[in-house]
Amino acid sequence: MFFLSNYGIHSALQSMKARFAHLCTMMSQMHHRRNGYPFGSLVDFVPDSMGHPIFSLSPLAIHTRNLLADPRCTVVVQIPGWNSLSNARVTIFGDVYPFRMISSLKLDGNEYNSPNDDYALLHHQEWAHKQHIAKHQQGPSQQWGNFYYFRMQNISDIYFIGGFGTVAWVDVKEFEAIQPDKITVNGGEQNMELNAIFSKPLKELLSKETDVDDAALVSIDSKGTDIRVRQGAQYNVQRISFEVGRSVETLEEATEELSTLMGRGRVHNMQK
Repeated sequence: MFFLSNYGIHSALQSMKARFAHLCTMMSQMHHRRNGYPFGSLVDFVPDSMGHPIFSLSPLAIHTRNLLADPRCTVVVQIPGWNSLSNARVTIFGDVYPFRMISSLKLDGNEYNSPNDDYALLHHQEWAHKQHIAKHQQGPSQQWGNFYYFRMQNISDIYFIGGFGTVAWVDVKEFEAIQPDKITVNGGEQNMELNAIFSKPLKELLSKETDVDDAALVSIDSKGTDIRVRQGAQYNVQRISFEVGRSVETLEEATEELSTLMGRGRVHNMQK
């Protein structure tokens, strides 16, 4: 089995910044049709400190009823800023339960160990509520009055696709243990700023070796940046690794490192 490097794990972690995910559950008998067939739906979510997705679900939704009958599901998340089948995306396999059914739940340093611990349960629900509002910019009156919180309590596997020809399984324990790089906190805004500086010169630099129609930075972490390259109708994702032992934490440091690499006239650290 092939596992990703830190680059892949960081990319999988960055997918948790997406606003929405495709939740695939199994149709239950209670719907009286298509029992046992996969059922896909679009849901919003937030990750907890371990990267486990937390959902705000309506008790009336088909996917909610499916989960109550069978917690097994997959969650498919696309990394923000990618297009078409060149998308970097993650499929997370696991079991999803409502907060009330989880015997031990620790989201923010506070833990309750019994479904009957109403005070702690309320605290976790309020925490999840605030996380959803912060991420999705919606007030309580817009959605969450009649919704309940669910968590993917057990993650059994993670499958990462980094674009055409880049596929691998991510080690779950490493994914749960890794902390986001400081530079990834405002990844979307930083990508825009870096693209404004480097997109055109990067395209010109890559065009010296092969025909390139477009090049864009789509994600960055402390060890390097991922470049989406378009050649006609074909897309591929390539990796520019920073110098060995070099780690960046700020936009300024990333700008300096990329300027140094590109100033050599050739991107030696490019990996497909």
